[in-house]
Amino acid sequence: MPVPVPGLRSIALPGAPAGGRSGRGSGDGYRPEIEGLRAVAVALVVVYHVWFGRVSGGVDVFLLLTGFLITGSLLRMLERDGRIALTAFFSRLARRLLPPVAVVLAAVLAATYVFLPSTRWEQTLAEVRAAALYHENWALARGAVDYLAREEAASPVQHFWSLSIQGQFYLLWPLLLTLAVVVAARSRLTLRGAVFASAGAVFVLSLAYSVWITAVDQPWAYFDTGARLWELALGAMLAMVVGHLHLPAAVRAVLGWVGLVALVLCGALVPVSTMFPGWIALWPTGAAVLVIIAGTTGSRFGADRLLTRRPLMWLGGLSYGLYLWHWPVLVVYLHLTDRTTATLVGGLLVVALSVLLAYATQRWIDGGFDHLTRPAARNTHAWPAGLAAALLLPVVLSTSLWSGHLEEERRARAVLAEGDARYPGASAADPEVAEALDPAPVLPAPADARDDRPATHARGCLANGSEPFGICDEGPKEAEHTLALVGASRADHWYPALSAVAEERGWRLITFTRSGCLFDGGADTDDPVCRDWNQQAMDELERLRPDAVFTTSTFNSAEGYEHLPSAYVDTWRRLDELGIDVLGVRDLPRREFQGAECVDSRPVEECTEPASRTQDDTDPARAADLPDNVSLIDLTAHVCPGGECEAVVGNVLVFWDHSHMTATFAASLSPVVGPAVEEALGW
Repeated sequence: MPVPVPGLRSIALPGAPAGGRSGRGSGDGYRPEIEGLRAVAVALVVVYHVWFGRVSGGVDVFLLLTGFLITGSLLRMLERDGRIALTAFFSRLARRLLPPVAVVLAAVLAATYVFLPSTRWEQTLAEVRAAALYHENWALARGAVDYLAREEAASPVQHFWSLSIQGQFYLLWPLLLTLAVVVAARSRLTLRGAVFASAGAVFVLSLAYSVWITAVDQPWAYFDTGARLWELALGAMLAMVVGHLHLPAAVRAVLGWVGLVALVLCGALVPVSTMFPGWIALWPTGAAVLVIIAGTTGSRFGADRLLTRRPLMWLGGLSYGLYLWHWPVLVVYLHLTDRTTATLVGGLLVVALSVLLAYATQRWIDGGFDHLTRPAARNTHAWPAGLAAALLLPVVLSTSLWSGHLEEERRARAVLAEGDARYPGASAADPEVAEALDPAPVLPAPADARDDRPATHARGCLANGSEPFGICDEGPKEAEHTLALVGASRADHWYPALSAVAEERGWRLITFTRSGCLFDGGADTDDPVCRDWNQQAMDELERLRPDAVFTTSTFNSAEGYEHLPSAYVDTWRRLDELGIDVLGVRDLPRREFQGAECVDSRPVEECTEPASRTQDDTDPARAADLPDNVSLIDLTAHVCPGGECEAVVGNVLVFWDHSHMTATFAASLSPVVGPAVEEALGW
C-alpha cells in the first residue's frame, strides 16, 4: 500500500533502482561512471575470490551504491507523488532481482547433486533455502562463530550474504523514509533534511556498533546487518548531497583517480576478511564516494574517461549476474580439482564461464521475464512481483523435500546399525578382531557424520561462540570418584567414551568445555570470551573439587607441530594447590583432509595418513617437568593402529572432520579408556 505524503512537489522518477540508470541524487540524470564503478567492483570481487582466495572490498562498494540508488529513487518518488508507492517499488525490485536468483539457486541445487559429495548436501540445502529467503547472512554468522563449522568447505551460495543484507535494507529503508516524512511534517526540517538526519543517525549508530562488534567478535560482525547498515546509510547521505557539490573539474579529476586507485589497492593492502566491517571499511566505501563525487569531469585526464569505456560499461551491466554466478562456478571448480585457489588457466575458465552465464541470464532471463510481465505491469504491479517471487517457491520446496528425504535415510541407517556386531569400531585395532570382521557400510554414513557429535553439543556443556558457560553433571552425587572433563573441543570429543565408562563404574562425570579454547588459564589467547571461560572453569573446579580433571596434555597443530603449552603446566599447578589430580590425554593427530568427505569421494584405502604427520615420535609432555598431581595417557594406538590414521576402523568412521572423532567411534573406545583412567589415577 502507498504511504501518502501530502503537499510534496513532484519530479521525474528514474528507472529501476537496483540496476539500469542511476541519477546523481537530485534528479541530475544518468551517470555512466557509476556503471563503470560497478564493473570495477565486481571485477575485484571475482579476481580476488578466484585467484587469491580472499575478499577485496568490492562488496562494500555494492552496498554503498545500493544505499545511494535506493535513497535517490525513494526520495524522488516522495517529491514527485507525495507518497511511497510500496507496491510499485517492490514490484520493480522483484522483477529485477528475483528471476536471476531463482535460476542461479536452481542451478546450484543441480550442481550440488551432480558434483558435490553427500557430506555437503545438508549444509548446502540449508543455505540455499536461507539465500532464497534473504537471510543467508545470519546463517553464515551463526556458522562463523561455530568453531566446529569453520573447517567446512564454503557453500556455493555463501556470497548471497551481501544480497541478504541488501534485501533486508529494501524492507527497512521505506519505513525509515516514512518516519522521516512524519518528522518533517512535525518539525521545521525539510523532507530532505529529515531524510538526511535519519540516514545520518543510522550511519553513526551502525558504524559505532560495527567498530565495537568487529573488535569483540569479527567473524559474526562480518555478516551482521547492523554492522553493515552504515555503508548503505553512507550511500544514502551521499545521494542527498552529491548534486549540491560544485567542485572544479580539475579537483574532481584528482578525486576520481584517488578513489579508483584506493579501491583497487584495498584488497591488496588490507586484510579485509579479518578486519572488516569496522572503521577500516571506510577505505573502499570512501574510495567509492570520491569516484561518485568526481562524477563526469569532462576532462580527458579524469577517471571517468576510463570508467565510461565501452568494455567497462558492458561489464557493469552484467555485474549482478556475474556476482551471482562466479561463486558457485568457482566452488564446483575447486572441489573437482581439489584446490583451494584456482590456477591461472583454471581461473580464466571460471571467469569466462561466469561471464557467459551472466550474459545469458541478462539476455534470456531478465529480458524474457520483462517481456512476459510488461503488459501486466501496465495495469497492476502485483502480478509481475508475485510471479517473480513465485519463481523462488520451487527452490524452497525442493530444499525442504530433499532435506526431509535425507533425514528419513539417516533414521533408517541408524535403526539398521543399532546393536550390529559388524561395527566394533576401535576394538578392530586388534588384528584378530579386524580379520574376523565382516564388511559393512560405514557408520556413521559420511552424509551423517557432521551430526555424529558428543551429546555435549545439544546439552549445552560445550560452549561455542557467544554461548554462556554450561555444565553437564551426571552420575550419583555421592559417587566414590568424580571426574571432570575440561578443555577445548578436542578434549570434548572424548566425552562419549568417558560417559560410558562413568555410567558403567558408577562415577560422577562433570563436563564443561569450549570450542577453540584451550584449558590454559587463557594465557595463550586474545579472545576475551575464552579468558573468561577459563576463569569460570577454574572457579567451578574450586567449588566442585572433583577427584581429577581429564584434559588434553599436548597440542597438535595442523602444520604438524606437537608441543606442550607452558600455560598447561601452570594451570595444572593451580589444580595441584586445590588437591585435584590431572589426567592428561595426548592430543590425537590431525588429518590433512576431512575424514567424512574423503570416504564419500575416494576409495577408503586412499584416506589414510601416518600419525607422524602431525604427532612427534615421543610424547612432549613426558619430557617435561610436571607437578606430582599429573598423570599421562596416550591412546593414539587405539585410534591410529600401527601408526596409521585410517579413516575407517572397525567399519566405523573415525574422524568426521580434520581433527574431531565421531561420537560413534569415541564411544567404541570406552573398553580401553576405562582401564587407562583407572590405572593412571589408581582408582
